[in-house]
Amino acid sequence: MGKLDLVTIIIIATNVIISYKGFGDYSFFEKYKFNVGAVKRGEQIRLFSSGFLHADNAHLFFNMFALYLFSGQVIYEVGKFNFLIIYFGSLLAGSLLSLYFHKNEYHYSAVGASGAVTGILYSAILLNPERLYYFLFLPPRIGSVDLGIPGYILGIGYLLYSIYGMKNRIGNIGHDAHFGGAVGGYIITLVLSPWLFKTNLLMIGLLALPIVLLYVLKKMGKI
Repeated sequence: MGKLDLVTIIIIATNVIISYKGFGDYSFFEKYKFNVGAVKRGEQIRLFSSGFLHADNAHLFFNMFALYLFSGQVIYEVGKFNFLIIYFGSLLAGSLLSLYFHKNEYHYSAVGASGAVTGILYSAILLNPERLYYFLFLPPRIGSVDLGIPGYILGIGYLLYSIYGMKNRIGNIGHDAHFGGAVGGYIITLVLSPWLFKTNLLMIGLLALPIVLLYVLKKMGKI
């Protein structure tokens, strides 16, 4: 992946600074977290500001670690400016999908960069779907067996799990923000890199399947 890009360093540093401000300042945290009632009252800044707040150190670490892992691939393929478009576009997409699914739950609140990071993850997978990804803390192979998972399998599996999590309200996790971020990363990457339609059309179709499934389930009232 090479050295950590300055753009990624700035985003990580901003997340750390703002998150720690939120850890120690309850009023600041409450003012800028995602909250359906507040957004509907006109505080749209929360759609973005909530993406720089985190619930605790673990939440912050795993989001930033994932960003570190996948940002280099996206920056290499599309450039720094387009990377920022994907990051903030995915953040907004995640917040908007959360707003859509919880529009009648005025108390619903959320924080975290997960939508933006998931968008970057999905963008990286779309740009290089055959790349193998490995589980943290596990060896890359056991004997002759490679434990890597192709990116497109990881992407499809992740979104299917997000749909399952949304449907069953699993854990204190913003599955809808994750899904919205992935959709944002998917769409924006295709807009910025139309050459993918010539080189990876089959993968584009496969990675779209969970998105279509979510749309159908929503129309059927299953979610």
